[in-house]
Amino acid sequence: MTWVSIDLCVVPIGVGVSLSPFIAACQRQIAQSGLKSQLGPNGTAIEGPWDEVMACVHACHQELHRMGAPRIYTTLKINTRTDREQSFEDKVNAVERCLKV
Repeated sequence: MTWVSIDLCVVPIGVGVSLSPFIAACQRQIAQSGLKSQLGPNGTAIEGPWDEVMACVHACHQELHRMGAPRIYTTLKINTRTDREQSFEDKVNAVERCLKV
């Protein structure tokens, strides 16, 4: 099983200026997936098994289309490791430790 950590930014196009209802709907899909996630100001970090994470991204797209978004532009940063396990909190903590030096 491949473990993956992603940064997901989903932008529905053709739905007006306010995107928060669409982002909230995507967040509900992420929560329903049961995957570990962290909402940020410009995207959401999600981690878990590759297939489950990608299914979650697909579910977000399906929900936003169901809500009436005719087009969705998504940026996705993908990180995998084979040498050791590392959560997104581990990565942030490593940088924060360096800042204290």
